Amino acid sequence: MKNRKVTKNFLCVMFLLFSLNGCQTLQKDRLVSGMDAAAQGELAELEDLIVRLDRSDRPREEAAPVRRKIAELERRSVPDGDFEAQLAAWSGRLYLLEGKNSEAQRELKNSQGLSPLNLPSIILSARLERDLQKRLALVDNALRIENAGELQIERGRTLFDLNRFSEAVAAFDTAFALLSAKPFYEETYRIYRDKAWELRDIAVGAENKTVTIIQQDGMSWRDMIELVRTETDLLRFLSAGRDWPAEELFTRLLDRAFVPAVQDVNVNEWPAVKPKPDETVLRSGAAWFLWRLYAENRANRGLLSRYSSRYANMNNPRSPIADLPLLSPYFDSVMGCVESEFLSLPDGKNFIPEERIRGSEFLGVLRKLNP
Repeated sequence: MKNRKVTKNFLCVMFLLFSLNGCQTLQKDRLVSGMDAAAQGELAELEDLIVRLDRSDRPREEAAPVRRKIAELERRSVPDGDFEAQLAAWSGRLYLLEGKNSEAQRELKNSQGLSPLNLPSIILSARLERDLQKRLALVDNALRIENAGELQIERGRTLFDLNRFSEAVAAFDTAFALLSAKPFYEETYRIYRDKAWELRDIAVGAENKTVTIIQQDGMSWRDMIELVRTETDLLRFLSAGRDWPAEELFTRLLDRAFVPAVQDVNVNEWPAVKPKPDETVLRSGAAWFLWRLYAENRANRGLLSRYSSRYANMNNPRSPIADLPLLSPYFDSVMGCVESEFLSLPDGKNFIPEERIRGSEFLGVLRKLNP
């Protein structure tokens, strides 16, 4: 309740000032400060240290030396209200990383009491807002006052958490351009921007199950079939519109040889084993599945032997892919997926069939198969 009250009061102050003075006046009021270059340098160093902690796997442990630096700056008592306000906001930001929300709330109140429009306090207020939609509204209101790169970073982070990935990419790219003089922002948040780019094909409002699968480094047969089932119509030939669960679809696809017994491209004979739904899908298995899905949806089973038939009639035939044997049962599937640009040769020569396929990569292929 206290957090909501602080946020509400803060927005009211911003809206009132904006209405009375206009955007340019607000920018001037926020940016004018009497602190000297040394004080500005101290805050800039603190900003660098705390922003980088956003990528740390152990923020609490690594926050200790930064907390000591803040304590040292507090003891100096720099006679400038804007400096004290920003220092309090950065202290609150650090408290968040330390898992001390009540202390962060206290510092936010101190900061806003000294200077309600200082940028670090605006960002701290946004981070303390747990409701993502309200957080986004708070950031967007602040951006109407000034298109600050730091605010665009917060917008990108919030949009990412809302699964609005394509919008998050745009926000991060805008932020990096605006913050070119502060490269530590891009160094810290580039990983989130790139992840958002991988997930950009996910529609806003997509099922949580889809989002979870896509964000994994690998996926199982069950995950893969779930993506096809929920994101495309490519299994209609099998289900005829019935809402079968992924387990049922797996069994039926296995019976129709859409799922290979093993995923080793060097096998000459299929062993008498059956894969499990939770088995991890490799690039070889993905190619096998995708090429059959492609052939089935185009009612052209001839695609399944197109390349092996062509190479069989050549003199001294050789596989054009270094790590794919010409006589491999995977030859047609891999060749078809590569030639159709569903899957690539990562190094230009090898398919790397034993590597896991990422959910985001697989979803991109499905978009090509089911535009």
